[in-house]
Amino acid sequence: MREITYAEALGEGLREEMRRDKRVFILGQDLTLRGGTGGWTEGLVKEFGEARIKDTPISETAIVGAALGASIAGMRPIADMQVADFLFIPMNEIALTATQTRCLSGGQLSVSMVLVAAMGGYVRGGAEHSRSPLATFMHFPGLKIVFPATPYDAKGLLKSSIRDNNPVLFFEHKLLQKEKGPVPETEYVVPLSQAEVKRKGTDVSVIATSYMVKKSLEVAEQLEKEGISVEIVDVRSFPLDKKTILESVRKTGRAVVIDEDFKTAGVGAEINMIICEEAFDSLKKPVQRIGTKDMVLPYGPLEDYILPSSEELIQAIRRVL
Repeated sequence: MREITYAEALGEGLREEMRRDKRVFILGQDLTLRGGTGGWTEGLVKEFGEARIKDTPISETAIVGAALGASIAGMRPIADMQVADFLFIPMNEIALTATQTRCLSGGQLSVSMVLVAAMGGYVRGGAEHSRSPLATFMHFPGLKIVFPATPYDAKGLLKSSIRDNNPVLFFEHKLLQKEKGPVPETEYVVPLSQAEVKRKGTDVSVIATSYMVKKSLEVAEQLEKEGISVEIVDVRSFPLDKKTILESVRKTGRAVVIDEDFKTAGVGAEINMIICEEAFDSLKKPVQRIGTKDMVLPYGPLEDYILPSSEELIQAIRRVL
């Protein structure tokens, strides 16, 4: 099977959905000249024109507001928000309007829009360009959140997000944009709210999100040389797939949760509590969780002391063993 980059997979998925459904269009900054933040819209304007590849002013509130109005009117917009940190600017449109419109209208109105944003640290981006705010947006019922870790999932989950009748936040990780992986040329989608076991193991379950999946797979390869069998569960999206997570934990009896959001009240805390509530009798040791330390993310090498590391994951695995 051919291999393409994560960004190429996103671009391919968008192109296929735009060909399939004329209601699909994308708006955001620098889409026609620079191809957006990750370059995944490059070249699309030649095929679809500026009516469906729309450059906007530098106003996140206007971008989300326009996407929101277009979706209520029956279109299927994708808004390129550039960096995940910028999602805090149009919080009223996202948290109060987009998430509640379908419910408050008694199902008469549908907000079928996708907001795409690049998240994550490890790139020396500083405090305003390095957040991974998954847990923040988990607090708003009606909002779906997607965070693929591979090119295959990036394309399949983007296509599912565009077809969904609910607002979706789609997070691409900055360090995954150039990662290559197998992606079929035939039509496929990856269902939302369905986790996947990326690597089977018997000794401990590592439940991971986004770029942490890549880190976890590398650690699993390292520990395999010591005879430690690590199972990796890729969460992939929210609402959570409890079934896949719990089946893995019940099998191994040990769990480590790793996510790049802040540790306090984070994704790891939620998954930890689900495991304790529903699979406590299967646990041989307390669940370990790893996240970003509760500090403002610094610029430069200091972020290495704040963000989750492979060594932290190895230590956590050894503790539960």
